[in-house]
Amino acid sequence: MPLLDPKTWQSSSLSGDECAVTEPATGDTLGTVTLAGAEDVGTATEAALAAQTEWARLPHFVRAAVLRKAGDLFTAHADELREWLVRESGSIPGKADFELHVAAQECYEAAALASRPAGQVLPSEAPRLSYTRRVPVGIVGVIAPFNAPLILSIRSVAPALALGNAVVLKPDPRTAVCGGLSLGAVFAEAGLPEGLLHVLPGGPEAGQALVADPRVPVISFTGSTAAGRAVGEAAGRHLKRAHLELGGNSALIVLEDADIDAVISTAAWGSFFHQGQICMTTGRHLVHQSLYEEYVERLAAKADSLAVGDPHRAQVHLGPLIDSGQLGKVHDLVEASTSRGAKLAAGGTHEQLYYRPTVLAGVDDQTPAYAEEVFGPVAPVRPFTSVDEAAALAAASSYGLSLGIVTRDAARGLDLAERIPTGIVHINDQTVNDEAVAPFGGIAASGTGARFGGEANLDAFTEVRWTTVRGDVAAYPF
Repeated sequence: MPLLDPKTWQSSSLSGDECAVTEPATGDTLGTVTLAGAEDVGTATEAALAAQTEWARLPHFVRAAVLRKAGDLFTAHADELREWLVRESGSIPGKADFELHVAAQECYEAAALASRPAGQVLPSEAPRLSYTRRVPVGIVGVIAPFNAPLILSIRSVAPALALGNAVVLKPDPRTAVCGGLSLGAVFAEAGLPEGLLHVLPGGPEAGQALVADPRVPVISFTGSTAAGRAVGEAAGRHLKRAHLELGGNSALIVLEDADIDAVISTAAWGSFFHQGQICMTTGRHLVHQSLYEEYVERLAAKADSLAVGDPHRAQVHLGPLIDSGQLGKVHDLVEASTSRGAKLAAGGTHEQLYYRPTVLAGVDDQTPAYAEEVFGPVAPVRPFTSVDEAAALAAASSYGLSLGIVTRDAARGLDLAERIPTGIVHINDQTVNDEAVAPFGGIAASGTGARFGGEANLDAFTEVRWTTVRGDVAAYPF
């Protein structure tokens, strides 16, 4: 029996319009979902508040068992969920499998969080026991995007639930099933008590209501920097925490001693994986002058060799962009770049939503596709002549998410990384990496730091409460 049945996948009625679940590769309708309005957010948070207290009081091993079962279910239903990820989000099957693997691991790691040490005993000047303990925040609001819809939902949903919270999840309506309803179905089958996870696909109105709701003290948002600024400002007005994982324009630095035969595959993956629709995508290739010409030529040849097409019906390297709006943004940036003097070494064309992997040479600070986040399969390549210049170019960005450095001397790469502020760095690898056990987040315009993974989840989804205990009632001067 399938986990997701279009006739029953939304158990509660929402007040918004019906929205087609669309396959970007073909434009076909795969089903319909009802979107959430602002009033639905209030209904969900009221129910979540009623359910959360009892959930938090359950023994940790009960919560952990639900999370472990959810992890198992992502594997048990992998074939069905893979198809949704491929057809609804335009993922190639390998990318869908990676999302399913990470989703299961996020659940297993979250299960372990439930029994983590909850605080510490403190010294005190008074005759009393003084200690801290971690307590759930209550309700966590999760706003997730379309590009890695399962990962970018589950990495907040799983740890928040494991730590005793309820969750209201607002997935992007373009990936309402694979980024939202699939999680609801998995956790329901895993035995999560009713009322603890509410899936509300919706647009900005629902997101704004979630941020403003006084019953939701923590917002976990993943999306564009522009939207993240609005979320952060609104959260600040309502005196609530907002964990923001935003955009990027990450650099891959290729030093003069790099193995050019090995680096081209790494570089192509960094820019073209999932059509470049990844926050960590390699958006700037900084290559030593001695390798630059060969690098551009070979990266362009690699781009030309990659198959682009329908990932559900053919074996391809790149699938479609998510929609026509994203296609227009990508192509406009490429055309604006060539009109300002950038050389089109490969790509720059499209059929329907299928955009060819693109390599741009001759770029500088004023090249739009170099200076801005493209969120498409575009690789701008720029030469440098010294390590100092490479460090300055890589650091000259408003973003600070990920960094890759390729060199035969790993110690030299680590030393260079110290000069470039980012939340993530990979030596001898490209910029797109993720693991459930690792902290994840960027700085500056890329977000508010590491807010997901490992110990970061404890900080994100709990409060620290100070408690003291005396044997007798304290006496005071009056």
